[in-house]
Amino acid sequence: MIEILFLDLDDTILDFHKAERIALAKTFRTFGADPTETVLNRYHVINKEHWERLERREITREQTLLGRFQALFQEMGIPVDPEAVAREYEKNLAIGHYFLPGAEEAVASLSEKYELYLASNGTASVQKGRLTSANLYRYFRQVFVSQEIGYNKPSREYFDACFARIPGFDRKKAMIVGDSLTSDILGGKNAGIRTCWVNPSHAPGRADILPDYEIEALSQLEALLDQIHQA
Repeated sequence: MIEILFLDLDDTILDFHKAERIALAKTFRTFGADPTETVLNRYHVINKEHWERLERREITREQTLLGRFQALFQEMGIPVDPEAVAREYEKNLAIGHYFLPGAEEAVASLSEKYELYLASNGTASVQKGRLTSANLYRYFRQVFVSQEIGYNKPSREYFDACFARIPGFDRKKAMIVGDSLTSDILGGKNAGIRTCWVNPSHAPGRADILPDYEIEALSQLEALLDQIHQA
């Protein structure tokens, strides 16, 4: 019987891509870069590479947050202070929120039946701003942001630290739900809990990271849980 749900935030509950695009455009203009599709797409490639290296523990969080901007602006030939760019970006990103279709209603309904915990790899100040703006704190027993925990998903240490803060925690009663195979699903498998992949685009999976369940959107989760409990 599943009683505890760990929910990812970005691209599981909130539309991170929309928020990111708006924040990046504002930030790049501030530092003299035109946020064209080419520039934004190149940033996404560099950003993904940095976060995946962080997940593999090849670089630190600070190197991730600064290095992505440093690499991009170097390619464009625009001299900047990466710390200043990162601060501006985080300030812009923390403003406002955009729910994925049906996600707000799903979280509200799930909170009435399950213990909800937020599990995010985001920057603490940014996530706090977005959670407050979206009025999401009321639905979660606790919010676990990796920067505050001291470890990142998918590490076993991150999840162990989360579990230690939940009285009477039982792995058999828990499941993590998120959009990232390499962060959420691999993390859940490392931690010994069930996993549910949110895959709206029907992206191909990976043979080495197999989720227990798969849905297109968070709005489908409650029906899936009902099926699991009836099986």
